[in-house]
Amino acid sequence: MIVKDGGPGLKRCLESVRGVVDRITIGDTGSTDDSAAIARSFGAEVIDVPWQQDFAQARNRVLSRSQCDWILVLDADEMLDASAAQTLREALQCKDVAAYDVWRWNYVLATHSRSGEQGAIANPCLVEAARPYPAYVKSLNTRLFRRHPEIYFTRPVHESVSPCVEALGLRKTVAKFVIHHFGQAEDPVAIRKGKNELYQEIGLAHLQSQPQDARTCFELGLGELEHFKRPQKALEYFVQALRLNPRSAAAYLFAGLCLVRLGRFTEALQLLGQSESLDPSSIVLQEAIGDAEFHQANYLQASVGYARAQSLGGASALIDAKLGACEVHLDRKQQGMTRVLRALEREPDFAELYGVASATALLAGRLDLAAEIAVRRLGLEAAAATDFALAAALSRSVGSDARSRALLEQGLSLFPRDAELQRALLSHPS
Repeated sequence: MIVKDGGPGLKRCLESVRGVVDRITIGDTGSTDDSAAIARSFGAEVIDVPWQQDFAQARNRVLSRSQCDWILVLDADEMLDASAAQTLREALQCKDVAAYDVWRWNYVLATHSRSGEQGAIANPCLVEAARPYPAYVKSLNTRLFRRHPEIYFTRPVHESVSPCVEALGLRKTVAKFVIHHFGQAEDPVAIRKGKNELYQEIGLAHLQSQPQDARTCFELGLGELEHFKRPQKALEYFVQALRLNPRSAAAYLFAGLCLVRLGRFTEALQLLGQSESLDPSSIVLQEAIGDAEFHQANYLQASVGYARAQSLGGASALIDAKLGACEVHLDRKQQGMTRVLRALEREPDFAELYGVASATALLAGRLDLAAEIAVRRLGLEAAAATDFALAAALSRSVGSDARSRALLEQGLSLFPRDAELQRALLSHPS
């Protein structure tokens, strides 16, 4: 592995491979904490690796020191579970296999999280360290491979040995163990933001030198969409990726998702349909189809998309709430409203659910419930001026004039220059 300021996670990681691996080699790319001392306490060889904005280069420095027949790649914020030792030993006995792709379970703080085209799946808690997290998102990486002079890491970010394995025509299959990854859930917001900015910076530099690299175009688009919330810029990268690789189901999916965010629903469905024809098995894809259909008032088709996302393992409370909204639109009011409220109970701190729930209650003719939900939304962090205006309007509509006025005054104390709140208060009866 390579590590920089691995901290307590590094100890957890190395504990998980005690007795499983024969040798540990770690490249330290500039730690200021006790990572090197922790590594040495486990008998690891620690080498200093000057950081040069290239993850593959750093990993290859470590790989050059390897001596064992097989290489297992981990990061400091990852670990194995107890079952991995046996399945690893069995994997190494397959003489015709040169490498294994390994599913990584990326633990997340909320069920509406995603990683690439993978949506969140309910956490079965295979390791105690994962117990605080409601879900995980899968990703597949080549993490176990035979030592070979022509197998090395390529690409300066999101690096992999897979291209080398494939170029050599060697057999690769999927391992039966998983790697548990905690970085997405445990990193402080500022650390995660810094990592995302670094990945984007390295990717941009790589694209300048390799403008025909479809994968880099895709990764840059993903960064623009997911981390920087710029769907138009992201769409440009995904379109470029599709020009270079017109068989990329993921690029069609995220180009379609950008169009959903931009309100171009008919075009979005065309691209999402292309993605589905190549690979229908993505939770994110089926939810996106549901969203595009919903915004065009095609509630039956939308409900099919959301139900398919759930059948693929999607654990998102938001998907469940949107399915409930479809049911209310399809005149199954009691069933749909029950589903929406159940979703809200599951994730009471998820602000977006309140908007869905309040709108669905209105549609179901439950004005009092819509007002109650809108007021509850104000108790969360990051309530906007529009949230106060909505809660006040709904409270007034059910005859709670005093509460309505109090909400407007509270909103104006937080957003004193908001014109909508000012107008609402001026028109409000004393």
